[in-house]
Amino acid sequence: MSGALQDLYSPHGICFGCGPVNDQGLRIKSHPDGDALVCTWTPAPHHQAFEGVLNGGIIGALLDCHMNWCALWSLMRRDGAAKPPLTVTARYEVKLTRPTPVDGPIIVRARAIELVDTRAEIEGTLEARGKVCATASGTFIAVPASHPAHKHWNP
Repeated sequence: MSGALQDLYSPHGICFGCGPVNDQGLRIKSHPDGDALVCTWTPAPHHQAFEGVLNGGIIGALLDCHMNWCALWSLMRRDGAAKPPLTVTARYEVKLTRPTPVDGPIIVRARAIELVDTRAEIEGTLEARGKVCATASGTFIAVPASHPAHKHWNP
């Protein structure tokens, strides 16, 4: 598989964190790496909480969106499906372990730790300068076509 999952499966997505067409969003790009997903993202000056440090809300958005993409990708792979289901965040928790510098790329990693029916349990990390600055876990649920989010989804 080549290309970011967002570009392949939701090229018209408007999500603040991962929507390819949201010019004011973070526009993350998630790429498969073995059984995990990896995203490399570079902050801009307006993403700072204070001089030189990434805002915690931006960290949360990066991890939430990237883990959500890991959930739908993992469910798709498990089921041998041609396209992913739409998953939504049921719960996520972020632990900020050190200040995240903004002077270089941020690496976000995620992997599925449990897949049960339509539920995916995901763990993630956010790194800068080779050090983990935040960890996260979350529960993501595949939702039916009747869910309101489907009108904004274009697999």
